[in-house]
Amino acid sequence: MKNNIIEISDLEKTYVSKGEELTVLKNLDLQIEKGKKVTVVGQSGNGKSTLLNIISGIDTMTSGSVKVGNYDLSKMSENELCKYRSGFIGLVFQFHYLLKDFSALENIFLPAFMAGMSKKEANEKALALLNDVGLYERREHLPSELSGGERQRIAVARALVNNPELILADEPTGNLDPKNAELIGNLLFSVSEKYKKTLLLVTHDMQIAKRGDLIYQLSDKKLIPVSEKGDVL
Repeated sequence: MKNNIIEISDLEKTYVSKGEELTVLKNLDLQIEKGKKVTVVGQSGNGKSTLLNIISGIDTMTSGSVKVGNYDLSKMSENELCKYRSGFIGLVFQFHYLLKDFSALENIFLPAFMAGMSKKEANEKALALLNDVGLYERREHLPSELSGGERQRIAVARALVNNPELILADEPTGNLDPKNAELIGNLLFSVSEKYKKTLLLVTHDMQIAKRGDLIYQLSDKKLIPVSEKGDVL
């Protein structure tokens, strides 16, 4: 039996606004084995981010089942979801969301310290991750003193600081030029491999997507397995 870290079955997400309904995900199934690197491609606005937001507990499902590790997201309180987000998963978004008045080191250190790690251990972990992303020498710089690519590298390090089992990356290269996009894509796969993390990465960039062990296309509200060329399997 496969050791799946994600088990999604018959997922539906429908938004209701001013009496009108918009269904973005329907009859969606997904199983991801622990340790795998999985990518999802698709057009903007077709529900890729919604899928990641549901898996991360930021958004709620309309119906279906979403189980991540030993967590059943449909049965968790907001307090339980907060603990899940701070410990079991690491999030990387299209925008870095770094705290502008804190240094690169502090931006990585704070989530670990707030989660209960000792000041010494959190600092050591943050410094080690800064080294991993090639920014140890820039540790005292504020976000405003870093390039877009450097800020996103700090965001990747921050996502890893609490030693999550699963990394969720939502269009992490969407705001970057091609050179930095390739760098961030390579970094996510390399650190996931180094720390033995499962990676689920959503992107519109097929060059990054084809790095995945499995590639899916989100089309017609469902996930379809595709080849590196984008052909349906």
